[in-house]
Amino acid sequence: MFRRSFMLLCVVGMAACSNNGVTRYQVEEPERFPVLHAVGYAIVDVQPGPSKSEKVLQALRASKLDAYRELTEQVYGQSLQGGTTLRDAVQTSNQLQASVDGMVRGARVVRSYPLDNMYATELELDTRVLFDLYRLQGAL
Repeated sequence: MFRRSFMLLCVVGMAACSNNGVTRYQVEEPERFPVLHAVGYAIVDVQPGPSKSEKVLQALRASKLDAYRELTEQVYGQSLQGGTTLRDAVQTSNQLQASVDGMVRGARVVRSYPLDNMYATELELDTRVLFDLYRLQGAL
């Protein structure tokens, strides 16, 4: 009973606060625009492909995606879910799951290079470019 009452109160509260999705915020230009940096890595030998050249190309692509994932973590944060199971006061399992969700615009590849049996890709995101992109799209 308490659960249903609480859910009803939440729904009514959200409906009272909504304005049909027409929310506009006043955005001011910040005093400084930091530049974010991210590096992604990928091992060449574990990549799919029949030849060394294809594996290198796949590692190059994978390192770029890994760098974008790291950059997305910096911008949006990381969602973590964890759980621990105990039986008779003894831990029987421990799980942790992490995920990242977001869209990054305006990032640029600084450089990609081989590193032993890996490829590394460096990205940077100048938040001034990001601010200008959103302003041009009319989002700000």
